[in-house]
Amino acid sequence: MIYDRCLQAQAAAALEPEWEARFEAKSYGFRPGRGCQDAIAAIFWTVAGTRTKRRWALDADLEAAFDRVDHDHILSLLGTFPARGAVTGWLKAGRVDKDGFAPTEEGTPQGGVISPLIFNIALHGMEEAAGAAYQWNPYRESEAAVPGTPVLVRYADDFIALCDTREQAEQVKTRLTPWLASRGLAFNEDKTRVVHLDEGFDFLGFNVRRYGAKLLIKPSTGAVKRIRKRLSDEMLALRGANASAVIRTLNPIVRGWSAYYQGAVSTETFHSLDGYLWRLTYKWALYRHNRRSKHRIINRYYGRFHPSRRDRWVFGDRETGAFLVRFGWTKIVRHEMVKGRASPDDPALTEYWAKRRRRIRDVPPIGRARLLLLQKQNSRCPICGGLLLHADHQPRSPEEWEQWAAATRKAITMNAIALTGSSLSDDKEQRLVHEHCRRRRTARGSPALPSAREPSGLA
Repeated sequence: MIYDRCLQAQAAAALEPEWEARFEAKSYGFRPGRGCQDAIAAIFWTVAGTRTKRRWALDADLEAAFDRVDHDHILSLLGTFPARGAVTGWLKAGRVDKDGFAPTEEGTPQGGVISPLIFNIALHGMEEAAGAAYQWNPYRESEAAVPGTPVLVRYADDFIALCDTREQAEQVKTRLTPWLASRGLAFNEDKTRVVHLDEGFDFLGFNVRRYGAKLLIKPSTGAVKRIRKRLSDEMLALRGANASAVIRTLNPIVRGWSAYYQGAVSTETFHSLDGYLWRLTYKWALYRHNRRSKHRIINRYYGRFHPSRRDRWVFGDRETGAFLVRFGWTKIVRHEMVKGRASPDDPALTEYWAKRRRRIRDVPPIGRARLLLLQKQNSRCPICGGLLLHADHQPRSPEEWEQWAAATRKAITMNAIALTGSSLSDDKEQRLVHEHCRRRRTARGSPALPSAREPSGLA
């Protein structure tokens, strides 16, 4: 299994640069350097403002897309790719479930390393088929939609077509129906609809809606309900645990969810969730100390635990000083959308991608001191010159943001990234280095640390 995944990763690494140079401008799902926030930003810049004429949307959903995409169409697009035979084998390998072995005559293998890339290849050309057209915009230094044409924003099998009229949106659906059928796909009629922006629609966990002359993008109602239920379930499971366990469990969840939605109009939602989480922690404390007075419980678990904020009602552990972070502490930062068809493999755009990867917005919460050191070192270990933190793509969901933040903090805590001072150099300046580099250099007894090289990017 591991060997097979390695071969898929090798084939994807060879196939991806070619197709990244060909993929359409508004395709954002499972592509390097692109993510959900880019798709949401593309919608915002298309329909925001009072002058836009695109007030209708085709909110589309494909029926079991990953399971039904046609194999012959995929293989015809691969052409003479050297690993075409291996891709055929992966597509036709079949699957084993509770009912035993089942052949796979259609669809891409779920969980396969190369599956997202293959699916993107299968849907390449959807924007052109929908009637989208672009022209160069010198002001934005990227392509802009031609007035009067629809704009199709796609993330994997979910897409939105932004149109001038209801008739144009219906026309887009009519044009795409045979195009999808040739690939073995079809619309899910129960979930596909044409809506006016005054009514709004949900996309990737966000709600997009016009309120009079203003377009607002907020966390969707469904997303808020899911995070509330998860917080409630976690607190219920932690009733027998101590305050440190509560903080250790909930902090990654809060950081991950707020990081995913910090580019939207989320302040009101964040404060609402903070109030909900406070009530959960208070009920947890009452359950844990049902014979103590409320005054003693409040004095034990609530106070000004944050070192620089004056918030009085912060839940924390007085023994360790750890505290529960709040959603509202996350600063709202507008996401900078990736430009047009820009590819990370384009040598002419090396500096552009390096600048994007160094943005504060995409750095996991690792503490201000370490963040400043990371920026000062251009994100690289001064010994080997390699990236200290690395990710091939932006987290695609609140859960991935949560995992990224937790994994990074664990790596630093477990000394995968070590903080060093004069023990490895003649000066007393602190630096972040890889732990294995620190051990190797200490064993060799080398004197000074070299300066970090100019980075190709931070993730």
